[in-house]
Parts: sequence; structure tokens; C-alpha cells
Amino acid sequence: MAGIGPITQDWEPVVIRKKAPNAAAKKDEKAVNAARRMGAEIETLKKSNAGINKAASSSTTLNTRKLDEETENLSHDKVPTELKKNIVQARIDKKLNQSQLAQLINEKPQVIQEYESGKAIPNQQIINKLERVLGVKLRGKK
Repeated sequence: MAGIGPITQDWEPVVIRKKAPNAAAKKDEKAVNAARRMGAEIETLKKSNAGINKAASSSTTLNTRKLDEETENLSHDKVPTELKKNIVQARIDKKLNQSQLAQLINEKPQVIQEYESGKAIPNQQIINKLERVLGVKLRGKK
């Protein structure tokens, strides 16, 4: 710092101003009352659709009618009976219980239970794991 000269401070005033009121602040009840006190002109408009959720009320009748007319029964795929029997037979032949088999394929015992009861939605990855661990082809004749 030697040779620069004396250090001086700059004492210019800093002016901090509030932001101009935005549209929401202009509509605020306090702002409107203040404008009335000053005698300013205030314009009031009544919205035509105030308090009505027009978008929701118009389309629900169409959707409701479509749902009422719908007759198609939709359901998930279930484990075929033959696959269930093959899994149970192969597991018994290997002398494993459901939890041991589940541990070997890194799944929860509930998954094996669902496959053997037929409630599971077939997943090819799980079926591949079962085939590998049990050493049996479970799907069709390959």
C-alpha cells in the first residue's frame, strides 16, 4: 500500500426507495381506502363469472356420461395355472420353502406367495430368476 497516497472515504448519500406498488397492492383494501380519503377516483368492476368454477362444471357432465356408458371390463394379467403349479412343484423338488426361494432370487417372500397363489402380475424378470434358481423351464416348452 506504500506510495498510493492517503486513504479517504467516500461519503456520498445512498438513497433507498420503496418499490412502486404492484397491481395486487393497488387492489388491497387499505390502498383503496387511502385513495378514497385522498379523493382519488376509484373504478370498481364486477366480474361476470365470479365464484363459479366454469371449467370444472362444464366438462364433468361429459366425462360422467362416458363413464356411465363404459361397459368394458378391465383387469390385469394373472399368473397362469400351469405356471403356478410348475413353481410349486420345482420348489418342493428342491426342498425349499417360499422364504428360502425368495431369498435366493432376492425378492420378498410375499412375491413367491403371490406367484404360487396366482395373484401376481407376471414379470418376466422374476420368472427368469425363478427358472435360473430352480433349474427348470417354467414357461412353455423351449
